[in-house]
Amino acid sequence: MAKKSGTIMYKCSSCGYSQPRWLGRCPQCGEWNTLEECIIDAHAITPAGLGNSISEKAKPVPLSQVDAQNNMRLATGIAEFDRVLGGGAAKRSAILIGGEPGIGKSTLLLQTAAHALRANGNARALYVSGEESAAQIKERSERLSLAANSVELLCTMRLEDVLDALDAQSPTLVIIDSIQTVYSAAAGLVPGTVNQLKYCANELISWVKERDAVLLMTAHVTKEGLIAGPKSLEHMVDTVVSFERSNDEYRFLRAAKNRFGSVDEIGIFEMTENGLSEVADPSALFITRRNGNQPPGIACTAVFEGSRVFVVEIQALTVPAKASLSRVYSDKIDSARVARVAAVIEKRTGLRFSDNDIYINVAGGMRLTESAIDAALAAALYSARTDVAIDAKTAIIGELSLAGEIRPVPRLAQRVKTAQNMGFTHIVAPDENGDAQKTADIKELVNTLFGK
Repeated sequence: MAKKSGTIMYKCSSCGYSQPRWLGRCPQCGEWNTLEECIIDAHAITPAGLGNSISEKAKPVPLSQVDAQNNMRLATGIAEFDRVLGGGAAKRSAILIGGEPGIGKSTLLLQTAAHALRANGNARALYVSGEESAAQIKERSERLSLAANSVELLCTMRLEDVLDALDAQSPTLVIIDSIQTVYSAAAGLVPGTVNQLKYCANELISWVKERDAVLLMTAHVTKEGLIAGPKSLEHMVDTVVSFERSNDEYRFLRAAKNRFGSVDEIGIFEMTENGLSEVADPSALFITRRNGNQPPGIACTAVFEGSRVFVVEIQALTVPAKASLSRVYSDKIDSARVARVAAVIEKRTGLRFSDNDIYINVAGGMRLTESAIDAALAAALYSARTDVAIDAKTAIIGELSLAGEIRPVPRLAQRVKTAQNMGFTHIVAPDENGDAQKTADIKELVNTLFGK
């Protein structure tokens, strides 16, 4: 007989066991003081459809009485991944990873499962795959030489099977590959629909929020690179991570949303025959080592990505416009920024860009958004337009205003030091700092780099 709606039950916060009376110790898992007051809601939607659902009874608590949780992060065992997540994956959190097909999402998650178990001795992982068979995943783990003996594997697309396995195994790390393949009969029989994504994600997130576990979900992306499905899916999770590639070899991991850390950090990996490996010296990826002279249109600058400084090479090319209207071709730097910098150069120095098509690239495929690249971008454009090369040992740092001024940038000393460590002997910056040469505006920058 079904229990009456509104009946009070007591549910263990550790294992999920419930009973009508409070006990000091849970009969199932043996934990003390874990039974919490819950209420039965006959109208709640459960994986089996409409029926009795036991949920915790919400009670207001003064903020001053809330205890801050310590040791609430789970190390993934991959330093670059931990950096992007803000020092590890926060427990009771949901992480959504999006990336184009074949970029290495499944490889990253399988490596994370194996390394996380090694970094956390008592951890358990459940890998749920709706896209690959168990034999394919086993073959990948052997190819990557992963010690994944403690990883439980479940190949299914049914949400009910996943929830049953979660209740039975109580894993510390839950991996869903991918959320678009999971479906529940309560939301229809077709995976990937809006209702399916919202419903299945909500059930999985609810399970994790009640336990000290971490949920990692991969997601398909559209041809524009955005996560497929409703935008509410990104609102439901705690962290949204995008997996990008510069070429067939290097991968960039960055957070678009992170409730438990910064979104400015970037993780850099190299795809090898042994899987994804962390790049030991990332600065070497973004500059080109040349034996001869540096060609025109090249300028180097130092940028911050989170807590790290990289020296990057900006490449510019200008050619006569193919039509009456000139265009800017740039995907690693915002096209509007490139057009603005070119307009400032044309206005303040008289060098014409309005009749030229402009092509901009960044060595290594890194995407740049920082305003500190303006001066280097201006130098690369001027060099490309005049066909005069910049000295290969020169790095340019600064923000360019519409008035043509080179404005100061934060943490200049760290940028200068990193550039010097990379072998740059001539640093051009808006403020004097050590060996940096001061420059005040775009005209002075041009005179310093190219002569009067």
